[in-house]
Amino acid sequence: MEHRRHPLISPVPGTERQIDSFHYGPADAERHLYIQGALHADELPGMLVAWTLKQRLAELEAQGLLACRVTLVPVANPVGLDQQLMDTPLGRYDFESLTNFNRRYANVADEIAAGLDAALNDDVAHNRDLIRDRFEAALDAMTPTTTLESMRLTLQRLACRADFVLDLHCDFDAVEHLYTTPAAWPVFEPLARYFGAKASMLATDSGGQSFDECFTLVWERLRQTFGDRFPLDYGCQSVTLELRGQRDVDHDLAAHDAQAIIDWLRHLGLVAGEAPPLPELAYPATELAAMDFLHAPIGGLLVFHARPGTVVEAGQLIAEIIDPISDRVEPVRAPQAGMFYARSQRRMATAGMIVADIAGHHSHRSGYLLAP
Repeated sequence: MEHRRHPLISPVPGTERQIDSFHYGPADAERHLYIQGALHADELPGMLVAWTLKQRLAELEAQGLLACRVTLVPVANPVGLDQQLMDTPLGRYDFESLTNFNRRYANVADEIAAGLDAALNDDVAHNRDLIRDRFEAALDAMTPTTTLESMRLTLQRLACRADFVLDLHCDFDAVEHLYTTPAAWPVFEPLARYFGAKASMLATDSGGQSFDECFTLVWERLRQTFGDRFPLDYGCQSVTLELRGQRDVDHDLAAHDAQAIIDWLRHLGLVAGEAPPLPELAYPATELAAMDFLHAPIGGLLVFHARPGTVVEAGQLIAEIIDPISDRVEPVRAPQAGMFYARSQRRMATAGMIVADIAGHHSHRSGYLLAP
């Protein structure tokens, strides 16, 4: 195991932050896996899973069972981790810029594509390595000016050569679910089975230039531009694993999730040994464009009538909003059939807030598909 430290820009004199990365397996391995936890710094189940994986990966490396290179970042967001207000962690948005920590990652597709056709040939491995070299060089050419920019660039630089990127998140109150692309679904469907994902939502571009998509969108763009003339594969496939809810920081759950990732690596031949039989897929994959955010029509007490992990029908009552002064009671119903997979932790709703998420089967949204 190799431990590297990556200093970030100091926001003011006398303060320092860094990203710590841990590297396992053969340095010259053909395949590379990148895993990070708690990019949204108030989503701590991923940090515990990453710590659990640290122990497991060290054991596998010592036993000579790792057939891939693994880069692990347990604390992806030291900036957000330090944001506390009145005993409440607020790690989703950067206090300085008010932006979501998982949005607006650098898009370097134009820099990579410039003059690329003159260097591509009929060897898919050559083309993959060439694009990765250009990807890395484009990121290295960027000069960050803020702590947030330096953090984003550090994470992108650590992951830009990876074959697979796993970004470990969680929702507020939720069951296991994930987000990936239609092209990557065949690779990650076994992981969804081992993990026990109750919802798997697919989109090529969800509109936010989030961490996982800042890699896959580059390869999509290059395949569209050059794929009819040169053999180009998907040099990076990424997935966001949502490890239930914010309160699910639990050793048993973390052990299960770490084992699911290792079983998936065995399934791919990246860890030596026989992978367990694939479990049944808990719920079929759906398009992210078919997912619905359910909003509170008024402010008031939020009383749920269903729990995450429930398959619901169109029109089914999910929650009620109760105004205790006027006695007004407004129902929140499922707009279509699907998997009710996440809900708010708050029990006093403000008018218009998101109270629940349902993975449906009727695609009806376009453009920006993510929560704020």
